[in-house]
This record gives sequence, C-alpha cells and structure tokens, in this order.
Amino acid sequence: MASTMQWNPVVWFEDARQFVLEVRAEFRKVAWPTQKEAVAGTIGVVVVVAVVTSALSLVDLVLGRLIQFVLP
Repeated sequence: MASTMQWNPVVWFEDARQFVLEVRAEFRKVAWPTQKEAVAGTIGVVVVVAVVTSALSLVDLVLGRLIQFVLP
C-alpha cells in the first residue's frame, strides 16, 4: 500500500520550510493598499452597511406594523 505522504519528520520539516519560503515570496508580490486607500475602503464599507441596515430596518418596521394591522 503506497502512500504519497511520507511519514518522516525530516521530510515534514523540509516541506514546512519550503512552504514558508514560498509564502514569503508570495507576500512580497502583494500590492498592499496605502493607508489612504485602506481608510477610504473602510469608510465605504461602513457607509454601505449603514444604508443596507437602515433599509432593512425600515422594511422590518413596515412589515411588522402591517402584520399588527392585519392580525389584531
């Protein structure tokens, strides 16, 4: 019964080391946003979440009142 996974701890450490080296290389390639871009993106997300929350709250309020009116 042949397995592609080797049960040798030395191989595990070599594979882990290679993985970490590859992750570091990929992180160097990432185009990180500037602080200004990150803040602008965060503000945009907060605004969108606030608008959607307000709209859903309004719909919930209207439907709740409608149900109370229909089912006294």
